[in-house]
Amino acid sequence: MHMLFYISVILFAGMGTAKILSKFKLPNVTGYLIAGLIIGPSLLGIIPKEASDKLSIISEAALSFIAYSIGSEFNIENLKRVGKGVILITVLEALTAVFLVDIVMIFVLGQPVAFSLVLGAIAAATAPAATLMVVRQYKAKGPVVDTLLPVVAMDDAVGIMAFGVSTTIAQTLVKNSGGISIAKIILIPLLEIVAALVIGFGMGIFLTYLSKKVKGEDGLLSIVIAILFATAGIAIRFNLSSLLACMMVGATLTNLDPNNKRAFTAVERFTPPVLISFFTIAGVQLDLSILKEVGLLGIVYIVVRVVGKMLGAYLGAKISDFPDTVQKYLGFTLIPQAGVAIGLSMIAQNTLPSPYGAQVRTIVLAATVIYELLGPMITKTALIKAGEIKLD
Repeated sequence: MHMLFYISVILFAGMGTAKILSKFKLPNVTGYLIAGLIIGPSLLGIIPKEASDKLSIISEAALSFIAYSIGSEFNIENLKRVGKGVILITVLEALTAVFLVDIVMIFVLGQPVAFSLVLGAIAAATAPAATLMVVRQYKAKGPVVDTLLPVVAMDDAVGIMAFGVSTTIAQTLVKNSGGISIAKIILIPLLEIVAALVIGFGMGIFLTYLSKKVKGEDGLLSIVIAILFATAGIAIRFNLSSLLACMMVGATLTNLDPNNKRAFTAVERFTPPVLISFFTIAGVQLDLSILKEVGLLGIVYIVVRVVGKMLGAYLGAKISDFPDTVQKYLGFTLIPQAGVAIGLSMIAQNTLPSPYGAQVRTIVLAATVIYELLGPMITKTALIKAGEIKLD
């Protein structure tokens, strides 16, 4: 069949399954993943493996939009407004999860360093949509919610930066498996990260200039898409992080022209079918045969990541002298994981040699389904215990 037919099947299956599961109060992303799993090679085989591989360009486009949107959260004035305490909590809850997964994978389970670094970096990402859905549905109010909202807004940005550092170190280790100096392990990744940020900064300046010249929404949308695709394409061509580069485009625009919301809202109109396809394709690529092989690693990842999130959030809140309810319950609200983590796992699959790339992808996709099923329920329970959801 032609690729356009497969894209049609993916969209219909994703939307239909999400609609059915929404009746059970499950997040849309869970429906997309399950739809992809059902129509993919692991079950019905409607979408063959060769087709899913060819559709990777849709995933790369989706990641460009996701990173660009996350970059908009890096407005310097907004960061000053939320305060140092919230920033500290965000950094600690993200990086504690990263370090704990790294340590357990390398020193307890004896996994390769490159594999462990990449999987650990993905642990930082949190899915704000599922958490915010609970907050809005139950009209939760209080210090935990007030802290939670800015934390989840900034969390993925920290995750993308951690992933950028970890993947460049992992690539350096893989390419120089025969032996490499500590200086190169530090210097090469640093240069690659700086190069990605410079490309994004330059493209961000260009976008800021062009967005002021264009009046119509359609023209602006075309320019933003062209800039993002060019940024991602250049970064990928030189083996740099397209995520960091596209995030920098958004960060540059929001700081040089803070009142320019059009360049972000224009993209939001275009992205829904791209994101539905992205998540459903991720489900198509979920290999159940690999899932059996990585069962223990997956369970450990799921548990250790949650421990890291809770410990990091507690330490950040304790150091910053937040109320006891924030110290006790904030970590429970940071469990869901979806969009950015799925995107990072796709990059990991292309970064690490076989079988490790596919293993990271499978672990993260399976964990996402579990987190998205259990995360909202745990968030609701934590907010009830914190006294921020009033039960009738």
